[in-house]
Formats: sequence, C-alpha cells, structure tokens
Amino acid sequence: MRGKSPVITELNDRSREIFRHIVEAYVATGEPIGSRTLSRRLTVSLSPATIRNVMADLEDFGLLYAPHTSAGRLPTQAGMRLFVNGLLEVGRMAEEERSAIDVQCRAVGKSMEQAMTEALSALSGLSRCAGVVLAPKIQRTLKHVEFVWLGRNRALVVLVTEDGMVENRILDLPDGVEMSTLVEAGNYLNARLAGRSLDEVKDEIATELEQQRSLLDSLTKRVVEAGLATWAGGESQSALIVRGQSHLLEDVTAVEDLERIRALFEALETSEQFLRLVDMTQTADGVQIFIGAENDLFGVTGCSMIVAPYRDSRERIVGAIGVIGPQRINYARIIPMVDYTAKVIGRLIGQP
Repeated sequence: MRGKSPVITELNDRSREIFRHIVEAYVATGEPIGSRTLSRRLTVSLSPATIRNVMADLEDFGLLYAPHTSAGRLPTQAGMRLFVNGLLEVGRMAEEERSAIDVQCRAVGKSMEQAMTEALSALSGLSRCAGVVLAPKIQRTLKHVEFVWLGRNRALVVLVTEDGMVENRILDLPDGVEMSTLVEAGNYLNARLAGRSLDEVKDEIATELEQQRSLLDSLTKRVVEAGLATWAGGESQSALIVRGQSHLLEDVTAVEDLERIRALFEALETSEQFLRLVDMTQTADGVQIFIGAENDLFGVTGCSMIVAPYRDSRERIVGAIGVIGPQRINYARIIPMVDYTAKVIGRLIGQP
C-alpha cells in the first residue's frame, strides 16, 4: 500500500467513476460490490477485468479494501474522507423535511430548551441517526436576588428569574460580615440586576466596584463580588442533549458491535472529549464532518458525525447541532438537513 492517499484530482475519470459507484453502493447497502455488478452500473462500457484492475489500483492507494477473499470492495475510512471532500454532491432537502423541522422549532408556548430538544428529535428521526445538540447557556432575566444568613461565615444566595425559576447557591463569607451587610449587598444587586440578565450587567458592576463609584464599604463590596462569582460559576454551562441513540443499533448484528455501540452511548453522556469535539465547531464556519477514527471517540465504533454551529442575533457562535451515524451515513442527504436545522435554531435563538 502506498504511504499516502491521493487527492481526487490525481484519479482519472474512469477511476473516479468506479470509486464513486463503490461508495454509493456502500452507503445504500453497507455491502461490498464486485466488478461484475459494477460493469452493469457504469455509464461507460468496461469489462469486469478492467474494473478489477482499477479497483486494485484504488486499493493500493488505500481507498478500498476487500473484507473477504474474492469478495467485492468497500471504501476505507480514507476513501470515505476523499469521497466526502472531492466527489460528494450534496442534495437538496425535501419540502416535507423542512416543514417537519420548522414545526418543531416553533417556540410558541415552549421554552427554548423544549423547542431545541424537539427540533433535535425531528432531525434524529428524519436522518435515522442519533442527534446531538450543544445548547447554549440560557441567559434568564432576573427579578430578585437575596442573601440569606446561614451562620458560620456562610450565606445562601437566592436568585429568582422573571420566568419564575429559583436557584440557590451557597456562598462563603469573609470574616466580619453581619446581617446588615447581606441586606446592603442584596439591595445593591437588585437595583442593578432587576429586569436584566447577569451577563448584561456583570462587567458593568465589576467596573463600578473597581473604580470605587459605589458607596459600598469594603465588606459589602466583597460580598457582592463573591455573590457574582458564585452565581456566574454556578450558571448552567453549555448542555449536551442527545436523542435517538437507538438508531445506531439498527444495523448492528454482531455482539461485539453491540458492545462498541453501548460504549459510545456511555461516552455520549459522560465524555468531556465529546464536548470538546462538538466545541471545535465553534471555531469553524459551516458543516463539519468527522469520520471514524479521525477522532478517538468514534474510532472503535466506526461512526461518523455531521455537525454545524449556530449563531445568535449578534452572529456569535453559541452552540452546535448534529447527528451521529454509521460511517456509511447518507452524507449527501443529511449534510443539508443538519445545516438547515442549525440555521433555524439560530433564528430561534435570535428572536427577542
């Protein structure tokens, strides 16, 4: 085998045509295809012997392999990558697929999390893959904040949002803090936080405290700073939502394959590596494709992931959505589906 796969332009038209048919057959059936079958599918007339010679060359390039002696050929992972990068013709979404995603993304009567989860379920169902979304930190508008004395230099920070959510955080207090200090800190924050999200005002408050424009004494100032730090640190960070894992089991026949898929299920729920992988999309524009062992997470299972970032109203990338499926996933059909869902969620995120 040669040390490096060619770029697609290094293959002649005949080799590209044969290679494309092999990959398309693999995507459709998952089965190897032989020279005799290929000779009946090609638009040009080639003998099975000529096709076998081309297949042997493609195998030398590391683009094909024979799963069994005298069997047909299947694309390797390098072959799939070459196909996706150089030969793939991305299709257009069917109108009913667009409508299904649009309906699930409608936010009327739903929380942002509900709309996003339902959109993910629609994407998973349409693609017959596991769906994953990295949901952004939701910035809720605050209604009230209060510090409750717990004794022993500790307080409970109670935050109430305008949509009725209540969250509590334990706060360690500096020595010397009294009840009056907590009341003053609460009054100070309520005057600035009410009707706004934490992210909208935290820099403003930090600047005011740093420049000594407030009339707070040093202890109260430290309580305010500690309260802000505790709340910011406890806010929900980007959350990973996974739906449709059962789709990954549809083509599984061997027990060892089942065990590998189960291991992937566990990784989807717990792996920081997976979160970092999805997070990579936030430094790239457009749909990203990870195939098999290009990432350690999918190397054992041979799965692929198609994922796209989505943006808020300020054009900032705030999350990502995608699907995980077998390496023979229908890239041409699913790439535009993932891209469209990401754009719809971006519009949803940008709504006032």
